[in-house]
Amino acid sequence: MTINEYDRAKRLGEKAYRAAAARKEFPYLPALDDYLKTVDVLDEVPVGLVDVPLEQIVGTKTVGRQTAFGPNFMPLMKEKSEFAMKWMSLFEYQMSEGIKDPIIAYEYMNRYYVLEGNKRVSVLKYLGAFSIEANVIRVIPKKSQDPQVQVFYEYMNFNRYSQLSSIWFTRPGSYSALLKALNIPADREWTEEERKNVNSEYFRFAKLFEEKGGKKLDITPGDAFLAYLSVFPFAEMSSKSEAVLRSELTKIWSEFSVIRATPEQTLVMDPEREPVEGRFSRFLNLIGAGGSKVLKVAFIHEYPPYRSGWTYSHELGRMHLDQVFGDKISTSYYTLDEFPTDRNAAIEEAIDTAVQDGNHILFTTNETLLEASLKAAVKYPKVKILNCCVHRPHKLLRTYYGRMYEAKFLEGMIAGAMSDNDKIAYTASYPIYGVLANANAFARGAQMTNPRAKIYLHWYSQEGADLDELLRREDIHIVSDVDVMRPIVGNRRYGLYRLTGDSFQNLAMPMWNWGKFYEKILKDILAGSWDSQETRERPAVNYWWGISGDIIDLLTSRSMSPGIATLVNVMKEQIYKGAFHPFSGPIIRQDGTTIGEEFKTLSPEEIITMNWFCDNIIGSIPAWDTLNSRARQIMETVGIKAAEGE
Repeated sequence: MTINEYDRAKRLGEKAYRAAAARKEFPYLPALDDYLKTVDVLDEVPVGLVDVPLEQIVGTKTVGRQTAFGPNFMPLMKEKSEFAMKWMSLFEYQMSEGIKDPIIAYEYMNRYYVLEGNKRVSVLKYLGAFSIEANVIRVIPKKSQDPQVQVFYEYMNFNRYSQLSSIWFTRPGSYSALLKALNIPADREWTEEERKNVNSEYFRFAKLFEEKGGKKLDITPGDAFLAYLSVFPFAEMSSKSEAVLRSELTKIWSEFSVIRATPEQTLVMDPEREPVEGRFSRFLNLIGAGGSKVLKVAFIHEYPPYRSGWTYSHELGRMHLDQVFGDKISTSYYTLDEFPTDRNAAIEEAIDTAVQDGNHILFTTNETLLEASLKAAVKYPKVKILNCCVHRPHKLLRTYYGRMYEAKFLEGMIAGAMSDNDKIAYTASYPIYGVLANANAFARGAQMTNPRAKIYLHWYSQEGADLDELLRREDIHIVSDVDVMRPIVGNRRYGLYRLTGDSFQNLAMPMWNWGKFYEKILKDILAGSWDSQETRERPAVNYWWGISGDIIDLLTSRSMSPGIATLVNVMKEQIYKGAFHPFSGPIIRQDGTTIGEEFKTLSPEEIITMNWFCDNIIGSIPAWDTLNSRARQIMETVGIKAAEGE
């Protein structure tokens, strides 16, 4: 009988009510009008008729019917009430004819609140229906730095072309990452087939994710889906059985714990104390086949050392390992040039070859190799893999980078003191995480020794950018150029130098001491302290060492003024001890706003993700269409966007 169905639904509502009350949460449906009292609303826009997943309908628009339902949309009113009679009538109609009249709902942040049709939603939720048609009005908040507001704006653009409303993320940038994983352009209407395929595979994945306990995690099924696609191609998904998908979910489950992690939770800022010596056998007894007692370490480079100063600096690190460890280890390197296939296939082939050659540890030395490194970590769980990048933590592998901004600050101090007309040129590479922090630290260092100093940005990744033309136009004599020279070029214009006519004088050079980093990591592994308590307790491990970890330094010329050299050395010592930080606030940005507070230091998250410039920098983040092909390729992986209003 229908009254029995209502009674069951009511018991579900009462159960949800009691559970919410026990948690000291509001035990009824939330009302959007209550939320909007504290929200700065930009506009309300009619969206039209939408097939809304019932799971995303979470409340009512007004407080009028709020207390008639538990927080799960199940009824609470007595069986003989008028409300109950109407509910039961709708239940019978659904069972015989099917509810076809659309409801009216407001959408806010990809959640829906019913203005008209609460009982229809309740009946369909009770019956386990998937969706209901709704005439939707979208409430748009004003733009802000709130990550969820940023996600919502990205969602609106995604929804405009895809017409999908079911996929939601917790982190900005996820929708563009999803489109890349799906190989669908961002500014094109989806075909009906694309919409159907993505919807189908997403819901199949979401079902398995929740069955495995996904609701206990502080992420959305969309977050998990994107993490899955970073390892397993979407094109192969439809051919996989549910058993295969479950197995793949198990392999990458640990990755989901990292999605909401902050840099403070994942970053290892300095090396741990020196491991106990003389315990090499603990690891050596476990490695290799055929009784091998030599630790084999491979480096995967994007470019050969003779073509790339970046690769050359890592190769110096590899050679340092050979000198320190002697016959205890064997090192080798592979570059993509050795595998004449398309680029993505070459990366995977290089890693596969390194593993097949018996290497136990892989260092992939560029952030563009991260995706392939992650796939390899799933494929080869016994191989330790580390990728050189920042702000991309993963549980299945470790990442590492250096706080280069510390050396850049010191370099800026020298530049400010040496400038004869308050103008300094600064060469930046790509608009990616970390690069803007380097430029801002340089600018702050220059401002410390010369309050009038202006920093003129030059992006060598921009098409047609000409540093010499900038120097001539602005009459600039002090230049911070690329950090490392390429051996094949032999150009001495690197680091910080002073131009005098056609000649120049090197003043200082920021240095990546990768050898010290690699030495420390291998000592940890060989001594059995790779999985120390500190690292086990982290959701992911991202090494981010600086001057205090001996991975970053600044070399200065002997021709430097003794006074300036002394000042720089004093400040270096203060940074080493942690007594001074280049980003202690307040800091004035180009738009005149202030970030940070006096005597307080910006957090690692704020430093790594900087998308703004200090007020003494002349220049901006280059537009996408002005970048060269190499820069665009890198931007797709770790690119950043300009701050709002810049």
